[in-house]
Amino acid sequence: MAHVLIVDDDADAAEMLARLIAEAGNTVATVGTLRDARRQLSLKEPDLVLLDLVLPDGSGIELYESGLATNSEVVLITGHATLETSIQALRLGAADYLQKPINFAHLQGILSRVMRPAVLKAEIEELNTEVAESGKFGLMWGRSAVMRRVYEQIARVAGTAVTVLVTGESGTGKEVAAQTIHELSRRRKHPFLAVNCGAISPHLIESEIFGHEKGSFTGAVRQHEGFFERAHGGTLFLDEITEMPLDLQVKLLRVLETGLFMRVGSTIAQETDVRVVAASNRDPERAVALGKLREDLLYRLNVFPIQLPPLRERMEDVALLAQHFLSEICAAEGEKKTFSNAAMARLQAHRWPGNVRELRNAVHRAYVMASSPVITDEWLSFDKPASVEASGPAINIRIGTALADVERTLILATLKHFDNHRERTAAALGVSLKTLYNRLKEYSADGHGGDAA
Repeated sequence: MAHVLIVDDDADAAEMLARLIAEAGNTVATVGTLRDARRQLSLKEPDLVLLDLVLPDGSGIELYESGLATNSEVVLITGHATLETSIQALRLGAADYLQKPINFAHLQGILSRVMRPAVLKAEIEELNTEVAESGKFGLMWGRSAVMRRVYEQIARVAGTAVTVLVTGESGTGKEVAAQTIHELSRRRKHPFLAVNCGAISPHLIESEIFGHEKGSFTGAVRQHEGFFERAHGGTLFLDEITEMPLDLQVKLLRVLETGLFMRVGSTIAQETDVRVVAASNRDPERAVALGKLREDLLYRLNVFPIQLPPLRERMEDVALLAQHFLSEICAAEGEKKTFSNAAMARLQAHRWPGNVRELRNAVHRAYVMASSPVITDEWLSFDKPASVEASGPAINIRIGTALADVERTLILATLKHFDNHRERTAAALGVSLKTLYNRLKEYSADGHGGDAA
């Protein structure tokens, strides 16, 4: 049971909120001015403050400045859930915000995960100590300066409800970063679900994300709950967001703005209480220029951007990561093995174009191949992405050519250069195989794919 203070000069809205909160088994007090809010805060420190920033005698921000509400979870009350609201909530350190008229599912979620800021702060301090001792921060590993900066960003945003956009090359650990955000958030007791938007057929992705009703299309033999329903109260990780079809991006934007969605084949809106973390290995601005990502969706997702560094920019973490992966494998396989000095030196000398994922694969291969307890450098082999030879053919692009046409020309020319070998083409272009397949399907559909697709 929590004690809640409602600070809102809209008497009808405050009364309705108070009734809902009391029915959920909590104690509640309501005030309509800053003066009365200060009095209530000095009498009894609430677990949760629902705060309207526009009050008759000033701004709710003054409560922060007074220091009276520093150990209460604060949720803003707003009439419009705009991008500016999200930014303001983040700047003030608010845990969330409620939009009028109140979404009951959202309110229930907030009440179910009340946690004082001091608790979250103590957890972050403990994790920072662990970084210094073992190099581990939540689910992430690394002591380098660039990774410590990432940890600072995660610690700053995890306790809020704002959307996060994680960018970085393939294999840098974007999903692990999203999981760490979830585990440090107030939503940790609820599901964390991950969706790779580039790995689901464009014809099925809407049904997978939003669900569908029985009989809504051929093969829909029963009602299906999508990811937004199954992740209720928790975090939904949308990987490769730039691979989501544009028409579905419109619907995602609507969910982020209203908290409402509809299953495929339904006319009834469903309420959702989900925190979205999106990710892309593309430059988001370039994806917008190429027409792969809606600009308005980018703004809505990019409230708090986190850029993960490639492994080559934090080479001091290679030994730590390699030893961590080896320890995990040894525990799973039941046989302890160690790296020789030469093997570790070779690991630290490699540039890791495939990033942390490539390192993990190399360690696993070496463990399997080594017949003795000591893994020597002879058992190390690295992923070698193909590249277009400097002496290979060139293509000419006219100045002013649309970026989408440049991308199409380059992809098809590279595919032709590698004799339609798609794995080598994807590696040379620095994209996932699934992304390449998606592009070739697009080109085939619009008549530009030739024999490529």
